[in-house]
Amino acid sequence: MKLLNYYNGDNELRMGVVTDKGVVDVEQALAASPTSLQVPTTVREVLSGGQAAQDTLGHYIAGLNITSLNIAGSNTANLPQTDSAGWLKQEDELTLAPCVADPGKIICIGLNYRRHAEETNMPIPTFPILFNKFENTLNGHGRTVALPANSTKVDYEAELIVVIGKNAKNVSEDEALDYIFGYCNANDLSARDLQFRTSQWLTGKSCDGFSPIGPYLVTADEVGDPNALGIRCLVNGEVRQSSNTADMIFNVKQIVSCVSQVMTLKPGDLIMTGTPEGVVMGYPEDKQVYLQPGDVVTIEIEKLGSLTNTMVSEVALG
Repeated sequence: MKLLNYYNGDNELRMGVVTDKGVVDVEQALAASPTSLQVPTTVREVLSGGQAAQDTLGHYIAGLNITSLNIAGSNTANLPQTDSAGWLKQEDELTLAPCVADPGKIICIGLNYRRHAEETNMPIPTFPILFNKFENTLNGHGRTVALPANSTKVDYEAELIVVIGKNAKNVSEDEALDYIFGYCNANDLSARDLQFRTSQWLTGKSCDGFSPIGPYLVTADEVGDPNALGIRCLVNGEVRQSSNTADMIFNVKQIVSCVSQVMTLKPGDLIMTGTPEGVVMGYPEDKQVYLQPGDVVTIEIEKLGSLTNTMVSEVALG
């Protein structure tokens, strides 16, 4: 199942389920086609409700007569003319929000791809390097990212996000995947000049809008092995990063287990699992060209779709 969040005309956050016919606004669908089932209407409710909530949502969506409905806002003339009640949406007409809008934690793993560690001339970590980001950094697909006025070295980082699906504390590697709800794309944008002013990376990682995620939250059953996924970053259509999650130093099982030894992971917590080689910082200094206003950055991970954002100048925004 693929979930997304979008803003309606009143700027309210709404959950949609992606189908091959369009995006189902679950709350609107329930108003038009009520059921006795306790169907979750927000991503938070799906995450908090566990497998039962996911199964109920899937059962309800499967029972809808989607093929006979018009897509709201569509001008497609050959669709059957029936009362859709406006709950089937065209994805390209939606203003998308982060696919998880209210994570309790945003945990990040640094230097977790072998070739990325090598390109930055940093040693291979003995243990996962943990740091964090905050909710102010969250951003959605198709939205702009303001390049901070106090930085000239903003870099891209294509990353796989693990979305936790149930409480996890001191879990083993063997059982770690059982605690994962799903996965999504992320761009761990990083202001390198701010990041390395001190030994702590937080400053350069925590600028507003520096964590675009999505567009979809894809359930684990649709993804399969999270350490066998192609991952790419493109800037203005040019491939900058091209790797596979198999190159992780610490795989997803190890990461979830390790973090759970330190803190209790809860539904909706996000873990950014590191970036592969190809970042600007890894180029020779005379070839480093950091992100500029107008640059379009796309993150692509196999089975998770494409996440695209345009850089703009914070100064120009006033």
